Amino acid sequence: MKKKLSSRVTVVGGGLAGSEAAYQLAQRGIAVDLYEMRPVTMTPAHHTERFAELVCSNSFGGDQGLSPAALLKAEMRLFDSLILKAGGEARVDAGSALAVDREIFSAKVTEAIESHPHITIHREVVETVPEGPTIIATGPLTHASLSQSLIDTLGDNPLSFFDAAAPIVFGDSIDMDYAFYGSREGSDDYINCPLTKDEYEAFYQALVTAEQHQRHDFEDASFFEGCLPIEELARRGKRTPLFGPMKPTGLSNPLEGGRRPYAVVQLRRDNAAGSLWSLVGFQTNLRWGEQKRVLQMIPALHRAEFARYGVMHRNTYLKSPKILEASLNTRIRPDLWLAGQMIGVEGYVESAASGILCAVNAARHVNGEEPLVLPRETMMGALFYYVSHADPESFQPMNATFGLFELPDEVRAIKDKRERRQWMKDRALSVMGTALALDTARYA
Repeated sequence: MKKKLSSRVTVVGGGLAGSEAAYQLAQRGIAVDLYEMRPVTMTPAHHTERFAELVCSNSFGGDQGLSPAALLKAEMRLFDSLILKAGGEARVDAGSALAVDREIFSAKVTEAIESHPHITIHREVVETVPEGPTIIATGPLTHASLSQSLIDTLGDNPLSFFDAAAPIVFGDSIDMDYAFYGSREGSDDYINCPLTKDEYEAFYQALVTAEQHQRHDFEDASFFEGCLPIEELARRGKRTPLFGPMKPTGLSNPLEGGRRPYAVVQLRRDNAAGSLWSLVGFQTNLRWGEQKRVLQMIPALHRAEFARYGVMHRNTYLKSPKILEASLNTRIRPDLWLAGQMIGVEGYVESAASGILCAVNAARHVNGEEPLVLPRETMMGALFYYVSHADPESFQPMNATFGLFELPDEVRAIKDKRERRQWMKDRALSVMGTALALDTARYA
């Protein structure tokens, strides 16, 4: 028998975190008012009115083995994550990573939200922080009026950094006479565009001298290290890209008798049909004409046609350690939760994970239960502890990483990285299972 709807929760923002939060609340029998300002008001990065539109990469990161990203996904699947269910249904070949067809993915999330009987959708701008139980998950491009209302409510100014998206090319414009399929894992999921040493050096010079877009109103922001524009990465040293997105390690070029290339640009399928391919790690702030000129210096892309050029926008985030509890409610207002990139988590999956915890605790709040603080032995718990307890003055956005875990000395002494990570993964999933068993607000 389903639980009687005991109260309503407002969710502001229909991105990954907001969509996940609304779905998790609704699945727990809580009535949700979901507010999304698109298409009434668009952002510089969005193109559609769909929920959970992906504006940067189409990859959710590693989904197999012992990576931090894979562990985070495993924990989220214990909560029946909508974002990961939709990701699985929209999956495209990308080796061990979970990459998705953007259109199919957002359509799946939108369908789940629009069809849920407990979710009422409002297409309008929210300009002030709502009263009553509220989750704000408006992302780094929050409407100016709501941003000011948040500042007034929380009493602290937001921080900011640059974020950028990579270009996407049409598959039939790639010259496969100069490219080959393959991956570092042995699959054929990527198109690899090799460069010789001379070609790389010419490309490098063009890259670091190309004209960029002016940054105007966000000159004071810094770059996030996990999403550096390729031209900024190149300026750190001539060989720096060779240890980043252009690294040849683990690849052999059948066009050259199986020899390892000097440098490689990898293309990842961006849609299920294989008609669109994105340049992996090539987010950029170059002017569009410059992007075409420079990227067409890559032999396989000499006639490339661009479905979308790379773009850059400012991301804002809050000084969360001064504002949030580990349960992701604000210290100043226990019935106000914050989720997504605005709290200082970096990455699609990390954002969605924060939506899960906000929903769990909003449900517990309206049911008169104490908030759930996830154990720090879990990836979600460790990440949200960092967000709420790091040094506020040096706070920077954070991805899921094993470096967030505190380990016993005997585990730190394990020299084999895989054995150490296996121990962390086993512990995390066991502890998370116990935490879920204690979550009495889990089911509708």
